[in-house]
Amino acid sequence: MEPARDGSPASEDNGDVALNHHRTRLPVTVVLATLLHCVEFVIAAFVCNVYSRRDHGLWMGLTVAFMVVPTAITQMVLVFFHGDVRRNTPGILLAHLLLGPVIRCVETLIIYFKARGRTAEEEPYVTLLKKISLKKGQVGQETDWAMGQSGRMLTTHSHAFKLTAVIQAFLGSTPQLTLQAYASVREERHDALRLALMAVAFVSATYGALACSMLDVQLRYGDYEVRFGLAAYLCMVLWRGLEVATRVASLVLFAAALAHWVAPVLLANLLLFFLLPWAVFWARRGSLPCESSVSRLGGAAALCLLPLLYACVNVVCWSAVQLDLSHDKFVEKKENWHLLAAYYYGRLAENVLLNALWYLNRSESEVANAPTLQLLAAQLVCYVLAMLFMLLFYQFCHPCRRVLDRNICVQVLFDCCPADRAWDDTSTSSESSSGTRLLTTPQPEEDNPNPSDPQNAQHTDVSQLGDQGTAIVDDT
Repeated sequence: MEPARDGSPASEDNGDVALNHHRTRLPVTVVLATLLHCVEFVIAAFVCNVYSRRDHGLWMGLTVAFMVVPTAITQMVLVFFHGDVRRNTPGILLAHLLLGPVIRCVETLIIYFKARGRTAEEEPYVTLLKKISLKKGQVGQETDWAMGQSGRMLTTHSHAFKLTAVIQAFLGSTPQLTLQAYASVREERHDALRLALMAVAFVSATYGALACSMLDVQLRYGDYEVRFGLAAYLCMVLWRGLEVATRVASLVLFAAALAHWVAPVLLANLLLFFLLPWAVFWARRGSLPCESSVSRLGGAAALCLLPLLYACVNVVCWSAVQLDLSHDKFVEKKENWHLLAAYYYGRLAENVLLNALWYLNRSESEVANAPTLQLLAAQLVCYVLAMLFMLLFYQFCHPCRRVLDRNICVQVLFDCCPADRAWDDTSTSSESSSGTRLLTTPQPEEDNPNPSDPQNAQHTDVSQLGDQGTAIVDDT
């Protein structure tokens, strides 16, 4: 039996299992991440030249730092991600260190165009994946997907570039955006190059936050057939764009009035979120992954980079992906809605406090020129809208909303009582420590304890795990 090329099931009469062939798709994430990286790098170089002519040494140095540091980290991540260190090819390794994202993007496009000209017979599958369907009427049904060598390489490149997009966004683009906005406020002038750099940095930061949400869904629900619809993308873009914009605006206004207090506030945020995964790790009395599942060098690099990246993301916006340092993939598979609600309520209170401090300590020129009350009201409305789009995404547009067993809006907004928290802990205690999920097949109507309940009729309760569950193969 050969799998179908177009993704339709191919089966035979002898009882073989139907296979779906993994379709080769254009690596949009790779191209977009590389394009944003290159455009931001070039514009930042021109802005540095402008600062050099004006003798703004500090701003030029910070612009160069936010341009070079994330680029170097991105290239090192790509080298370790693809295992170039283990290969005896110093010339290729040097080329990847110098022009890593560009070369990887060209390699990905070459693989894609070569794969498009092949048939399933010319490239038999090398990986068999088991996915659980979430389509209406097929919830809980397993399907087998056959992936060829080209498809697997494209998937690896796509996952690597999503990670590098997050690194570029929150180690480079967001600090760059904040710096250039602060420089514009201090100089009270708006240069075309600086505005172009701010626009590209904002798009890159929004895309990095969007990549965080997509990685969260793919890592938590990798056992399911995940498909993002147009409404999901629209909600995520509006949610993340408004969240990043309001956070950067609050920091810039606060820096304009109390510049010496910006560093302590940011360092306190970084320290809090950097120590949070380790505090959870010690509270659970966990143990680090064994060397058989994670190499010593890779594990040490992950333990250093991931908490730092997690902290940098959460300083600006919700990271979505939660760390579990005791897991072999360092990712928490269990949803924590109370942590999400606590983050957004706390961030809203902090932004309001920063804006209030700016309002009380603003300069005379800002009092005369800036529409202060309108600006503060606009920031508050934008952040509330960001929270609204976040709730819309999780409640109605989430690709795995059929396995979310409770009303997310009610849980995030109002569900904070200790009894419900104890219920959540009890319902999720049966999940395995490795994070592998099981899904119960929908029961017949006569076996349903309450068939008239619309929640039981429409949703599959992931908390009811047991002997009827179907084991899932992890998508590696």
